[in-house]
This record gives sequence, C-alpha cells and structure tokens, in this order.
Amino acid sequence: MQLLIKNATLVHPASQHDGSAADILITDGKIETIGNGLTVVGATVFDANGACVSPGWLDLGTLVGDPGLEHREDFASVEKAAAAGGYTAIACLPNTLPATHSKSEVQYVRSRSQGSLVDFLPIGAVSHDCGGKDITEMYDMQAAGAVAFSDGKKSVQDSGLMLRALQYVKPFGGVILNRPHDRTMAPSGQVHEGVMSTSLGMKGIPALAEELMLRRDIYLAEYTGSRFHALNISTAGAVELVRQAKARGLQVTASVAAMNIACDDHLLSEFDPHWKVMPPIRELLDMEALKAGLADGTIDCITSNHTPLDPESKNLEFPFADFGAIGLETAFGLSWMHLFNSLTVSQLVEKLAISPRQILGLPPAKLGPGMEANLTIFDPNLEWTFSKKDIFSKSRNTPLVGWRMKGKVLGVVNKGRLWRTDG
Repeated sequence: MQLLIKNATLVHPASQHDGSAADILITDGKIETIGNGLTVVGATVFDANGACVSPGWLDLGTLVGDPGLEHREDFASVEKAAAAGGYTAIACLPNTLPATHSKSEVQYVRSRSQGSLVDFLPIGAVSHDCGGKDITEMYDMQAAGAVAFSDGKKSVQDSGLMLRALQYVKPFGGVILNRPHDRTMAPSGQVHEGVMSTSLGMKGIPALAEELMLRRDIYLAEYTGSRFHALNISTAGAVELVRQAKARGLQVTASVAAMNIACDDHLLSEFDPHWKVMPPIRELLDMEALKAGLADGTIDCITSNHTPLDPESKNLEFPFADFGAIGLETAFGLSWMHLFNSLTVSQLVEKLAISPRQILGLPPAKLGPGMEANLTIFDPNLEWTFSKKDIFSKSRNTPLVGWRMKGKVLGVVNKGRLWRTDG
C-alpha cells in the first residue's frame, strides 16, 4: 500500500524538517520519501492543504474498560476515540477487573490489542488489585511488556509501599506514576476547596491534599534516586514543587489533564455532575500557573485523563456521581484553545508526542525517510464545535458537548493504515 500526504507542514521538534512544507510518501507502513511535488500513480492521496503532520501522539494514562468493564469502554471503542483525538498510542491505566497486576494481565492487553491501529501500552499496578497494600512483581510485568507502574486512579497512600516501588524499578530504569492526592486531607471531598465550594455548600478538596502527597513523592524520589512522574497535577503549588525538584536535578516529571488547563470551578455553579472530575477543576490562578508550567518546561506533557463511566455511575445527584469524564476526542482542541498564545505548535507536539515517550523510556518518535509512519495530521487553526457525533467512546460522560474548540485532528497514520476523522 502507498499513501501520499500532500501539502503538509511538518512539525517535529529538534528536527531539520520542523516547520517545512513537504509531501510525504509512505510505502508499506514506512516513510519512503519526504519532498515537494511528489506524484505516485495508484497511491492513496491525502491532501493536507497546509495542515500539520507530526510524530504520532501518545496519551499517558487512558482508562480502558477491558477486562471487566467493557460496558464502559472496550478495545474497539477506545481505539476509535484515541484515533479521533490524534493519538496513535495510549498508555493504559491498570484499573480494570481484574487489575493489571501481573504478567498475565499485561500479556492480555498486548495480545488483545494486536492488529489495532492504536498501540496499547499496558501500565502495571504497583500494588495487588491497586489496593495499596501488597507490592506486585513489577520485574515480571516489565519483562512482559509493561511500560510503567502505577495504581492509576487510586493514588498510593502508603509511604512505605511507594518507597519500595521506587526502589524496585530503579535497577531496570522503570518509572512510577502516582496521582498526588492525600485522601485523609479531603474525606468525602467533591470539588476544589475555595469560594465556589463554600457558596455551593459542597465539601472541598484542598490544594493541600495534592501538594502534601506530591512533596512526599518528590522526597522519596530524591531518597531513592529513582524515576517518578506526577500524574495530572492541578494546583499552582504543585507546579512550583515540580519546578524546584527539576532545579535540583531530580528525575521528576509531571503531566496535566487538558480539562485543568481550560476549565475553572465557576463551571460548577449548575451542579452538573459531568464536571465532577479528579483532579478537580480548580481556580483561575491554578489554570494560569499550569499554563506557565507548560510554557517553561516544568510540566512535560498533556493528557486526556480519559475516564469512561456508564450513566448509572454518572447521571446522579452531584455528591453521589463518580469522578471522571471522557477526554480523548477533546484533549487537543480543548487545551490548544487556551495555549496557542503561550506555546508554539512545535512545543505542543513536544507535550503530546515527544515527552510522553521519553517518560516511558520508549524509542523517540521520528519523522524521516526509512522510519515507521506513525503520524498525526491536524489543523491547529481550525475552529469547530464539539458535538455528540464526535464521540467515539462507548461512554458519553462529558460536559463539553456544544463547546467551541480551536485545533482539529484530521487523521492518523500507523501500521500502514490511514484513519480519517471525516470518515
């Protein structure tokens, strides 16, 4: 099969091709030629009309329902949702039934997703069943194909367990991902603690709950000399803690969810449970600090924080609804709407494609002749309105239907296949 992408703007940070206009000829899944004025008889032609082509994006921390929660999301549906969002790879959180807590579950994810357009990269659990007590055999999972280790949506509360996990992965260069959240500081918390939570009469989740846990994890990373990633920070104080850790030369990285860049807690005024997410959407001051952290390199990548939920878990009164929203289809358009004045397109690709692979210790994404064609095609200037027809996830738990966004994915190329968002 031959695919010819015409009139593309190449975006590849630190590459000779970055910012250049060119055609890309792909033969049998590999980039054969990058040049201008290419014509190939019989090739499938995709005219990008000046849109951008970058190395394929990777989402760090997608929740997939298979096994056990296929009614929320399965491999087929999340594959389409990821492709629609511009992702050619997703690192899958271990919060399934059973959890991804042994090499058997890691092998299941690998084998179940063979042949998929999107690469499924399993994250192994730190503790058995993500229960926060008994440490797992991380070396076995790493040998079976796990790319990182985390208890995912359940942050590791036990400091001794976190210490041992960081020590465990150090010999093979593994990385521990932890969502910084001290449950004891926010019992029954529903939303960000502040003026809005007080006015609504809802129990708050203070910034301290995140920052206290993050400070502990950074200290343990320094003590062990191991690699630690703060998964989805959300407060101004957390940004500063990561900034200081990096200044000290620690192996600490961080990500932020797209919704925390673009949304603040004033949106909670109508008690819509679809805005109940974790980490919670916080104040404008936090949003600005997160954007500044992305601009100066403190925050390494942007995630979708994709959390599919069934209506029985979400369509309830606010205090009884589960935390989470789907996000694969909207992460790019939602975040870029609020970042295009502070980041370049090349810097954005760094956050979506380059840094996530570096954090996971994967080979760098490249865009050049002889390389595997793993590409995302997107128009950063196209404005559009997100609607229900744009949802490919099995679940529909999102508050963003009807929202105006800037930047749209046009398609992805991976494993010799082209997937177009226009069908």
